[in-house]
Amino acid sequence: MRGDPILVLGLGGQVGTELLRQGGDGLVAPSIAEFDITDPASIAAGLAARPWKAVINAAAYTAVDKAETDVAPCWAINAYGPAVLAAETAKAGIPIIHISTDYVFDGTGEGYYLEDDPVRPIGVYGASKEGGEQAVRTANPRHAILRTAWLVSAHGGNFVKTMLRVGAERPQLRVVDDQRGCPTSAADLAGALLTVTHRLIDDADAPTGTFHFVNSGEATWCEFARAIFADGAARGGPSPEVEAISTADYPTPARRPANSRLSTVGLTAAYGIVPRPWREALGDILDELL
Repeated sequence: MRGDPILVLGLGGQVGTELLRQGGDGLVAPSIAEFDITDPASIAAGLAARPWKAVINAAAYTAVDKAETDVAPCWAINAYGPAVLAAETAKAGIPIIHISTDYVFDGTGEGYYLEDDPVRPIGVYGASKEGGEQAVRTANPRHAILRTAWLVSAHGGNFVKTMLRVGAERPQLRVVDDQRGCPTSAADLAGALLTVTHRLIDDADAPTGTFHFVNSGEATWCEFARAIFADGAARGGPSPEVEAISTADYPTPARRPANSRLSTVGLTAAYGIVPRPWREALGDILDELL
């Protein structure tokens, strides 16, 4: 296992947790108190603390609905902080690997989104993440931005854990069936991030730019929920009835993209990473939870 000194931001999140599980002794993930991505002085001091080989930014403001009224903190974490971080990593001569989201798209497109499809965020969260992408692109040429979607794991708050909790409390659930995306394992994303990071460390000519990583296959939230309960029941989990409803039946402060499907052909071509099916990845998560 490699020991390259790699700075990881986002210690408490799903991806940060998985990066530390997989990445070896070289990965260092400071707490927010030790490294505040909204504070330029903290960023500069943190980067000067060690001769880092790369920085993986998994820190993000992800409370999509709260962001609609919590605009400044959302932009500080998702856009302004990455701008400073990218500029400082460029000064240090090291690559930055940054996580973004399907929310940079408005969800009206047909089929799977490619990396160079026009972005058109429809909410504060998506706009802030698109701003962060632009900041990273313009501040450090040695960057890799990985957009992802529908992230789940055995850690933190996510759809799988919510469904298992609520499904154990109620005999019937109502779940949106007109939003479609690609359920994605945080563990699989972490593995892809480490592959990209090590390549950027080892090879000055490694591909840079924007890529997509999601597990292969697609589902609606309703289909995803039914798979969670079907596969979970075999492991002793709950099995409530799941009723399909429309987005209009479940209004939220922030609009959601109706189509969140992302194409991963660019990442496969650049780095040889071929994501596995989401149902297989879900099985690993359920094994850990149940």
